[in-house]
Amino acid sequence: MSTRDDVQQFLTALRARITPDTAGLTWYSGERRVPGLRREEVAQLAGVSTAYYTRMERGDLSGVSESVLFALVRALQLDEAEKTHLFDLARAATGPRRASRAKPEPRIPPRLAQLLDTMRDVPALALTRLGTPVASNALGRALFPHLFPDGPPPLNHARYLFLDERSQTFYPDWETSARESVSSLRLLSGQDPTDRALASLVGELATRSEDFRTWWGGHTVRIHTSGTKRINHPIVGELAVGYDVLGLQSTPGLNLTTYLPEPGSPSADAMAMLQSWIAEAGTTTASKGSTR
Repeated sequence: MSTRDDVQQFLTALRARITPDTAGLTWYSGERRVPGLRREEVAQLAGVSTAYYTRMERGDLSGVSESVLFALVRALQLDEAEKTHLFDLARAATGPRRASRAKPEPRIPPRLAQLLDTMRDVPALALTRLGTPVASNALGRALFPHLFPDGPPPLNHARYLFLDERSQTFYPDWETSARESVSSLRLLSGQDPTDRALASLVGELATRSEDFRTWWGGHTVRIHTSGTKRINHPIVGELAVGYDVLGLQSTPGLNLTTYLPEPGSPSADAMAMLQSWIAEAGTTTASKGSTR
């Protein structure tokens, strides 16, 4: 799909979700043919002509100034992620055309690998921009066992969510996690529409998952740098962990994500059980190795 198509569908979806009442417009009773605002109403709120806004919604953002884009942000009541995505799409639509390209995958710096190993009490994963683990500590691997199969490389988290049935049992709030994954990938697509690996991942998921295909078409974008996940763990049962995503300025394209339960909670007890299980499994392995 072209950037112009993305702009058109994004703006159309945003316009459809706002009613005249929430926009503070006066309107008279009667049947409305659109669920949200009309184009002329968005134009009125943004202070531009209907013809000019219509041209923008059709994907033509050439010559559109930042002041007009900010007027659209206010008119459509965009949050930070949606504003970022709009400006990303505008840059992609008006900049020089670039061919699809393969971006080099980030490598884990030795000091970060060392840091992960020292974080024995905190599950931690180093993930690429697309959600593929490139490093983790023992507790992180134990917390997300399906992502780290014996032998094969780690699983991409989006592929796990949409193509691995175990994910729907592992995450009690599977739909929330799945939608968050889609919205994160949609945000990335606006930042760099020429990213070949991203396009390949999106194409695979859209082909193989009806849920992904439907939610991708909704053009929802969100920034997910912190929150809480509920997990139905195969070893220790249900627990809730707060997560924080930390960008690594020394390694662009790589994030460090940590997971912590509430202190003194049943989830903290479950995490302690998981640590004990790791220690016991390590002792058993070492014992077996010493008999050889």
